[in-house]
Amino acid sequence: MIEPVESKGYFVRLLTLFHLICLINFSSVEARTRHHKWEVKYEYKSPDCYKKLIITINGRSPGPTIFAQQGDTVVVELKNSLWTENVAVHWHGIRQLGTPWSDGTEGVTQCPILPGETFIYKFVVDRAGTYLYHGHYGMQRAAGLYGSIIVSLPEGVSEPFSYDYDHNIILSDWYHASTNEQAAGLSAIPFVFVGEPQSLLIYGRGKYNCSLSTASGIAAGVCNTTNPECSPYSLTVVPGKTYRLRIGSLTSLSALSFEIEGHDMTVVEADGNYVEPFAIRNLYIYSGETYSVLVKADQDSSRNYWATINVVARKPATPTGLAIFNYYPNHPQKQPPTVPTTGPLWNDTTSRLAQSLAFKARQGFINTPPVTSDRVIVLLNTQNKIDGHFKWSLNNLSLILPQTPYLIALRENLTDAFVQDPPPDGYDFANYDIHSVAKNVNATSSNRIYRLRFNSTVDVILQNANSMTVNNSETHPWHLHGHDFWVLGYGTGKYNLSRDWRKYNVVNPIMKNTAPLHPYGWTALRFRADNPGVWAFHCHVESHFYMGMGVVFEEGIEKGGELPSSIRGCGESEGHHRP
Repeated sequence: MIEPVESKGYFVRLLTLFHLICLINFSSVEARTRHHKWEVKYEYKSPDCYKKLIITINGRSPGPTIFAQQGDTVVVELKNSLWTENVAVHWHGIRQLGTPWSDGTEGVTQCPILPGETFIYKFVVDRAGTYLYHGHYGMQRAAGLYGSIIVSLPEGVSEPFSYDYDHNIILSDWYHASTNEQAAGLSAIPFVFVGEPQSLLIYGRGKYNCSLSTASGIAAGVCNTTNPECSPYSLTVVPGKTYRLRIGSLTSLSALSFEIEGHDMTVVEADGNYVEPFAIRNLYIYSGETYSVLVKADQDSSRNYWATINVVARKPATPTGLAIFNYYPNHPQKQPPTVPTTGPLWNDTTSRLAQSLAFKARQGFINTPPVTSDRVIVLLNTQNKIDGHFKWSLNNLSLILPQTPYLIALRENLTDAFVQDPPPDGYDFANYDIHSVAKNVNATSSNRIYRLRFNSTVDVILQNANSMTVNNSETHPWHLHGHDFWVLGYGTGKYNLSRDWRKYNVVNPIMKNTAPLHPYGWTALRFRADNPGVWAFHCHVESHFYMGMGVVFEEGIEKGGELPSSIRGCGESEGHHRP
């Protein structure tokens, strides 16, 4: 029987449609794994017009932005071509559920990646939001090893706010001394602090005053203001449109105030969590934080405007960081006719504390915390000395990471790898004066860790105090790996165990992974110890963490999967094969 022509055509169309559906399904499955191949190396660059060696990823700093969709698997094949330095990369804000060995924290979750080695990070991005990545070996973040991670919602799911376009902005501060020079000074006797940064960068671009380098005897040509590498970052907007600006800070020292001349901003996201919207003129942002703000291009479109960052919380010795908020069709590099905004007073702690307190979880997206906690850990944050070396400490213990990463030591029961005694849950509340230089500033180096009962609820109270300088208490942004925490509250003065818990917001607290500790104040956090692994909790100021300002939490270590051999190869794990 001869088949009618119409039937043949129908069959062909049906077969074609079937193949198309298969291709679409196959593509969508493939799209759920995002592969990246990176080479990390030193290159000469001039991000602020001053030429120096910086760490790049595939020739760039900031490195490539990772774009993914909620639920995707990200695979990063990282080759260390630094040749004389180890490396590790932390995926900041990614909780690493089921993959604690991919957290990228040298000494905690993995051995460092040796020169010439290639290491594969593989993890799931389980929530939409704005995140970061950066070096977590030594102080390599300050050398340019950082970038952004943008995770979108699943198809068909909408944000609880509307906008026309999405832009990503990453902020940093910049030093001309190498991180090796900085580390040597921090470890020296007499102590040499890193000092204030030479420049502030917006998306890897800044402007240093080259006449200062000439006056210092720097060779001609090292600093060149006409270098296109340091032309201002320009953010082009179409008049009348609304923009979501995803702003992340990876400064190594500085707290910042971000402002767009003449424009209000509405905060809608913080560290991947929706915020009950509120309007601001300037955004205080601390190292390790990310925010989304909505900005409408509703000003005079015949000109451009300044976008600025200024140092707060420390007396500034660094010029304003500048970018151009470019109204199309003006030229992107056309300078605004006005003087750049200088930001708020650097020492206006009241204003910064007020903005911290203003953050609330968005209605409809509130993740209510447990009403009470199972354990309270109060960490007194102090500056100290150990054998003449300047250090930072928590409850008089200054963190020093062991040669064998905690994750390996705990899973393989290597009890000699670190001291097994637990650190203290508190300090001498009655007698310690947080407003004075301590009478005895000596502390002890420690690699002890806090072991938490799995699935328990833990409160951490960060208590700030005077440093070793009279009338000085610094701002510290604290970052927790592997979790988000509820920010229950902020306060001034010494935390009172018997009454200050009554001030907590347990109705609609914001969840974050990084939160500031303000001068002479306290910050109260709550989290669930429900992610099997070993997790660093530390100040995100590079020099402070290098000097010991951090602790480590262990929870449910026995519940994790088999450790990959690739994370081994150092300390007591040296004998294990590492491909």
